[in-house]
Amino acid sequence: MDGAAKLVLRPPEQPRHLRTGQRGEELAYFYLRQMGYTIVARNYRSPRRSGEIDLVGWDGEVLCFIEVKTRTTRDVKPAEAAVDLQKQRELRAMAREYLRRVAGNPPHRFDVLSIYLLDGSNAEFTLFKNAVPVS
Repeated sequence: MDGAAKLVLRPPEQPRHLRTGQRGEELAYFYLRQMGYTIVARNYRSPRRSGEIDLVGWDGEVLCFIEVKTRTTRDVKPAEAAVDLQKQRELRAMAREYLRRVAGNPPHRFDVLSIYLLDGSNAEFTLFKNAVPVS
C-alpha cells in the first residue's frame, strides 16, 4: 500500500534549475556552519514584501544576510555576478524587514556564496563577505 501511495501521491518533478538551487542552499548551510556561522533563518520571507533571503546567520557579532548562487557550469557569467543592482535592492529591503524583528541595531552585512557543482559530486565554494553595500 505504501509503495502504491508513493507512486500515486508523488509530487510533480521540479525543474532542474530549482533542484540545483535547493541543493546549493543545502550545501551552503553546512559549509557556512563549518566556517563558524550560526545560521538562524533559511529562506526568510516577509508578508510585506516579495522575495526572500536564502540564509541569515551570525558570523561572530555580525548578522549576515547570505545570497547563495549555485551553478553547474562556468560557461556563462560568474555565479556571484547574478546579484545585480535589482537583486541588491531586494536584499536590502528584505534585510530591513528582518531587522525589524531583531532587538537593538546589530552590525550587519551582505555576503554572497557562489557554489559550482561541476562534476556532480564535488562542490567548489567561494564566499564573498561584504559583497553588497549595506546602504
